[in-house]
Amino acid sequence: MTHLRSILVIEDEMLIAMMLEDFLDSLGHKVVGVVESVGEALQHVEKGGFDCAVLDLHLRGGEACWPVADALADRAIPFLFATGGHTEDPPARHAGAPTLSKPFTLAGVEKALEELE
Repeated sequence: MTHLRSILVIEDEMLIAMMLEDFLDSLGHKVVGVVESVGEALQHVEKGGFDCAVLDLHLRGGEACWPVADALADRAIPFLFATGGHTEDPPARHAGAPTLSKPFTLAGVEKALEELE
């Protein structure tokens, strides 16, 4: 089983974010914030205070998530990508990040978090 973590959720669809928050809570984790844009995410990454992040690949307005992935990697904060059908490969730097496919399931979220260990 995954050890308990504090997690930043970066997801622009609020219903999906709420479901993910419920799943993480059910698994015993603490969601420290839910943000929906690159700018908000970068502010949270700068402040720190969380163990890992769930990063949606497709953010509102077509914002590229790569600056957030770069900032997390630069600070050695593990993260996983969440996607509903992203077709292009991530940059080589992030190719090894676990991916959580939508629609989310409790078991899928748990398995993706275990891959961060």
